[in-house]
Amino acid sequence: MAKVHGTYDDAFESVKQALQANLDNGQEVGAAIHVDIGGKSVVDLWGGYADAKKSQPWEKDTIVNVWSTTKNVTSLAALILIERGLLDVDAKVSQYWPEFSANGKENITVRHILSHTSGVSGWEAPFEEKDLYDLEKSTAHLAAQAPWWEPGSQSGYHATNYGHLVGELVRRITGKHLRDFIEEEIVRPVGADFQLGARESDWPRIAETLPPPPFDPALFANVDSNSPVIKTFTVPPPNALRANTPEYRRAEIGGINGHTNARALARIFSPLALGGEKDGVRLISQETINKILDVQSEGFDLVILSPVRWGLGYGLSHPETTPWIPQDQVFFWPGWGGSILLVDLKNKMTITYVMNKMGPGILGSERTQQYVDAIYDVVKKSQSA
Repeated sequence: MAKVHGTYDDAFESVKQALQANLDNGQEVGAAIHVDIGGKSVVDLWGGYADAKKSQPWEKDTIVNVWSTTKNVTSLAALILIERGLLDVDAKVSQYWPEFSANGKENITVRHILSHTSGVSGWEAPFEEKDLYDLEKSTAHLAAQAPWWEPGSQSGYHATNYGHLVGELVRRITGKHLRDFIEEEIVRPVGADFQLGARESDWPRIAETLPPPPFDPALFANVDSNSPVIKTFTVPPPNALRANTPEYRRAEIGGINGHTNARALARIFSPLALGGEKDGVRLISQETINKILDVQSEGFDLVILSPVRWGLGYGLSHPETTPWIPQDQVFFWPGWGGSILLVDLKNKMTITYVMNKMGPGILGSERTQQYVDAIYDVVKKSQSA
């Protein structure tokens, strides 16, 4: 029987029990949960197996592809440049990346990219999976195409290409690839176990990605084949198993191929819950953190097909789609299958969860909600005591 390992404050026994129950009933194969409050680790749990055959235990240092939870780190890279005065959110993207102005994109701003309102939520066909791994080709493709809706008028989740867009801005400004910038400016300073892609020497400790249930075709039965949602999610077609391939692990895909664990994500983001600094390392200022909470777009998202509230680079909770996430001074974003980062400024709390058995949905799975609910139950009880 798979067991939960790690440490936790006694008050969070329910979180440990929830993880153990999901390992026992097969909802989880392998997973990790971390909670930091006020700079102190109060939950650091992991358990289960790193492979479908359940022959390799999920260890303390197991890492896994976290899909769009990666975007949180990519957005932090952009915020660091904003903090340093090197990136202006109201400047046109073409100021840094001249080729991007082609085909009606001359007025798209950095703010539009960071709030998923640029109109460039994916690649225009033809575009194949192998092109995804070619940064020069894939970014040139984005620069050449036209927007799919009026930039700034509405959001449309930049599901896979977000890291290509932000990463090219980082490269044009700093001369460094996004992967290297994150390593040098975020990962090393805080001492976190995070990589875009993964070094081959680390492949043995990567948990196998186990795909979610197939999409229900009925969900898109009445959707125009030329709509942003269809084009975003089918060019190239979705394939969770690509995460287990050498090509994917070698690539730099700042929107989806971060490899990490719950502890490392908390190590990166707990400074933000504390005003930007922890253990003598400052990533960004409180002033820049506050910018995240400024609502950039709110309403029906053309790609997620439900109401979404976007801050600067991060999601802000919407009562219709994520009622289980507080709306007061909280920013977050989940990954395909259920992983999540959640930063609660009011409670100085960082919640992270990663797993290898993917659940259905884009905005977290039932397990994601279960763990977040259990954590907030504890926090609320402590506040009312």
